[in-house]
Amino acid sequence: MGSVSLVSAALRRLEGKVALITGGSSGIGESTARLFVKHGAKVVIADIQDELGHSVCKELEPEPASFIHCDVTQEKDVENAVNTAVSKYGKLDIMFNNAGTGGTPKTNILENDKAEFEKIICANLVGAFLGTKHAARVMIPARRGSIITTASVCAIIGGGSSHAYTSSKHGVLGLMRNTAVELGQYGIRVNCVSPYAVPTPLFKNFFKMNDDEVSCIYSNLKEAVLEAEDIAEAALYLGSDESKYVSGHNLVVDGGFTIVNPGFCMFPRSS
Repeated sequence: MGSVSLVSAALRRLEGKVALITGGSSGIGESTARLFVKHGAKVVIADIQDELGHSVCKELEPEPASFIHCDVTQEKDVENAVNTAVSKYGKLDIMFNNAGTGGTPKTNILENDKAEFEKIICANLVGAFLGTKHAARVMIPARRGSIITTASVCAIIGGGSSHAYTSSKHGVLGLMRNTAVELGQYGIRVNCVSPYAVPTPLFKNFFKMNDDEVSCIYSNLKEAVLEAEDIAEAALYLGSDESKYVSGHNLVVDGGFTIVNPGFCMFPRSS
């Protein structure tokens, strides 16, 4: 049993680390919270979905996980979430800016409303900015830390989503690169994870798709379906010491979707 315990401890890749996950009550955030706890991290879930957040923490007991209400568009909420993580667990090692929204899939720019556009930018881009800012506030004195933001394949291509969502994710990528340059001098790493279509409630509601319809969009990498757990695994790598020299990187998890044009490809496509 002793040797088994040692092996088990060695496999806990976030042992002793403290992580704050925005949007951690469901979807990618929830999967990441569960995986981080499994790997030894103390996790604070920050979300506007209070009931779901408390439920996830209850399921994770007796592991150290807690919930705090946080609207990432409100700086006081983000500041409070970071302060709570530090006061509760003594530090902050990993900030995962995962909260976001899709808005309404309007395909005609003339029908796009300015207020709605700004709302998406505020949630997805300003929220990531506030999370990065307040994580940096406590990580700079510690001279270490990993800041991760959920971007999207829409951060590197056009046509995959609405104008507002695509613009917000392009912005997230620029924010990550700029802050990676600034914060590297303090030993802080800043990276993004860019998923292809993960069948979360957010995605399915946005595109009005059911599970069967979602399964049809995985056309490049056969025999594999992207799941929230796959993005959690990417975040685990970026949050762990295994990626200690990875910064300013956009880890694209898309099965090769963004590198191929199905309209012009010399390789035959199976149905």
